[in-house]
Amino acid sequence: MIFWIASYPKSGNTWLRSLLSSYYYSKDGFFNQSLLENIGQFPEKRHFVNFNYNPKVIIDTSRYWISAQEKINMDKKLKFFKTHNVLGSINSNNFTNSKNSVGGIYVVRDPRNVLTSIQNHYEFDKDEALKFMLDEKKFIHDLHVQNDYSNFQFISSWEKHYQSWTQQQNFPIKIIKYEDLNNKTYKTFKEIVQFVDNIINSTKKFDALKAKNAVQSTTFSKMKQIEKTDGFFESVFSKKKTKKIPFFHLGPQNDWKKLFSKDYQKKLNLIFKKNLIELNYI
Repeated sequence: MIFWIASYPKSGNTWLRSLLSSYYYSKDGFFNQSLLENIGQFPEKRHFVNFNYNPKVIIDTSRYWISAQEKINMDKKLKFFKTHNVLGSINSNNFTNSKNSVGGIYVVRDPRNVLTSIQNHYEFDKDEALKFMLDEKKFIHDLHVQNDYSNFQFISSWEKHYQSWTQQQNFPIKIIKYEDLNNKTYKTFKEIVQFVDNIINSTKKFDALKAKNAVQSTTFSKMKQIEKTDGFFESVFSKKKTKKIPFFHLGPQNDWKKLFSKDYQKKLNLIFKKNLIELNYI
């Protein structure tokens, strides 16, 4: 069965996967990049190799979302999967269902700080990044591969994405705030592990030392140093393809109040007001 690690882009998904892969796929809890290979992404081109789809048609892989998951689940083993996809449907093709999904963690982050990360990752100005986040028809794919949408993910708008995962009732979801993961890392991570273990009916006792090692080896400063020294496989090339954009950019220093003018802050507060109140960001 699939256990989803879901989020809107640039909301902390990679950090959470680093913590989980260190805890569940290492002996001592210490992180290294190879551990992330245990938590793949869905949807991805490799999942549709044996399906008859047209890679030049943007949404065509959506016809095989469920079939691909059924194939993944044939061995009946637990698998974590990262996704940025909306928990919804395209042309009546559902992203997933309770038959294929055992549970999930949804990471939500203050959209005003998501915006600054989107700016960096996609090399946008603030207005382009905001347009990206408000576009209900937004999708992402591999921009460096021409005429091939095999890695298509439908993300919609930030709000629709958040609502799709947090309001569904088909399988258990634990919602965590990026800010809690940042400010109370060990406590929040312990809650996540206990949630996962409960869902999968694990009989193993929570390993406090292993969890502490996972937390200490995946701090922002250490992840940034790993990228500087060894590179980071999830970083992408800039539009000019001359260099890679730093994946670990500002981290804890990412503060929208310091990066935007007062007028722009008011604009963002108005646009996201309903969700900011709901999530206690204001």
